[in-house]
Amino acid sequence: MEEFEKWISTAGDRLKRDFSCDVVGLALQNLAGLDITWPYVIGHQNEKYKYITVRYGKGIAGKVISSSRPMEITSFPNGIFGKSTDYPIMLAEQLISAYAVPLICGDSPKGALLIGYRNMHLFTEEEKNQAIEVARRVESSLPDHFVTYGRDRF
Repeated sequence: MEEFEKWISTAGDRLKRDFSCDVVGLALQNLAGLDITWPYVIGHQNEKYKYITVRYGKGIAGKVISSSRPMEITSFPNGIFGKSTDYPIMLAEQLISAYAVPLICGDSPKGALLIGYRNMHLFTEEEKNQAIEVARRVESSLPDHFVTYGRDRF
C-alpha cells in the first residue's frame, strides 16, 4: 500500500499543478459494504476529509460510482441533486467547482478521482479528457488488496 500512496501523491501533485486546481481527491468504496471514503486528498485545507463517509449514490463520489459516469459541478450548491449536506467533500473543502471521474476495478466502478476548485471553474473538454486519462492510470495502479478482492467480493 505504501507504494500506491507514493504513486497517488506524485500523480495527484502533478494533476494539481497541471490543472492549477485547489484539490485532487481519490474516493474509494470500502471492501466490505457500500460506504465510500476519501483516503487521499491533496490540497486539503483541514483534516475533515479523513472522517467523511458517504453511502453509495450520495455525494459526488457516490453518484459517480453508482452511475459509472463522470460528474461536473460548476457552481456548488447550485444545480445539484439533493441537499448540499449530501456533498460533504464539497463542504469540507469549500469547493465551488469539481469534476469527478469513476475508477473501474474489474467490471465495476469502485472509486472516483476528483479535481476541485474553490472558485467557479468551467471545465474544458481537454481538461475532462485529461482527468479521464489520469483516472485510467490510477485504475491500473489500485492497491493489490482492492484488485485481489475486486471480482470475488463485490
